Amino acid sequence: MKVAVLALDGVFGSGLSAILDVLHTANALRDELPQPPPEWRLRTVGFRRRVTTGVGHVVLTEPARSALDADLLVVPAAAERRPDALLAYVSGDTTRPARRLLAEAGAAGMPMASACTGTFLLAESGVLDGRRATTSWWLSPVFRARYPAVDLDETAMVAFSGGVTTAGAAFSHLDLALAVVRASSPALAELVSRYLVVDDRPSQAAYAIPAALARNDPTVSAFERWAREHLHEPLVVPDAARALGISERTLQRALSRTLGTTPVRFVQDLRIEQAGHLLRTTDLPLPVIARRVGYENASTLRLLLRTRAGTTATGLRGRG
Repeated sequence: MKVAVLALDGVFGSGLSAILDVLHTANALRDELPQPPPEWRLRTVGFRRRVTTGVGHVVLTEPARSALDADLLVVPAAAERRPDALLAYVSGDTTRPARRLLAEAGAAGMPMASACTGTFLLAESGVLDGRRATTSWWLSPVFRARYPAVDLDETAMVAFSGGVTTAGAAFSHLDLALAVVRASSPALAELVSRYLVVDDRPSQAAYAIPAALARNDPTVSAFERWAREHLHEPLVVPDAARALGISERTLQRALSRTLGTTPVRFVQDLRIEQAGHLLRTTDLPLPVIARRVGYENASTLRLLLRTRAGTTATGLRGRG
């Protein structure tokens, strides 16, 4: 498989390296399998011969248009964490040639992959319209507001849709590259992950910080504060809305618009977060913790930890 990795000035260096290192490792380990997949022929492409990463390292590239004959085009993240600056970057003159290249590749049906802030560039180019995608969990409100045509699932670590693979926050470049390997050989992906000591991380939900997401909207932020004060009580959404001086519908719309969720699911996230904190930092029994975060039965909390956070109470105890 011919893989072109697009490096632009300001690229997130660890992301670029992770993709190249994982695929080079896969090539090196292929022969350990009885039926190895074809090797990955890698090249780094760009619009300048010498590209500078976000931390000042220089990367040599081949011409960007050579990517159009690849079997897969990979777009690593930009090393930009500020939402306003990121949107200016992906929509500005600096990235216009990249957007044209991605749009052309997308129109030709070329498979593509990206992670973290790189997914913004795919979305800005129209490649993700009508597709399911993920991105950095903490940028999801900004992404959702700018690209309503994209079916965003910020809880996913890796999302596949219509030939396009996207991955979550910065170090999910590892997960992205392993997904590329897994598409050709699950056995080789398992072997690579063992050699590189990369754990399976199916969801970003365990890493998300609800308070950081809530800051993107004043109504959501006010609801978050109210919910934390009443976390041990059963949630009654109309009561919450009245306490905030808004209608229940306004509250629901604010959460849907900003976070793509409902009041009930958002409060569940807060309860999971607090329960995880108590499991890591105290010796309280699980039934006591469950009651402190609003659940009468510990089994309900166990189920939510497993299905929403991809973890268990025992696993969280071990991280204390």
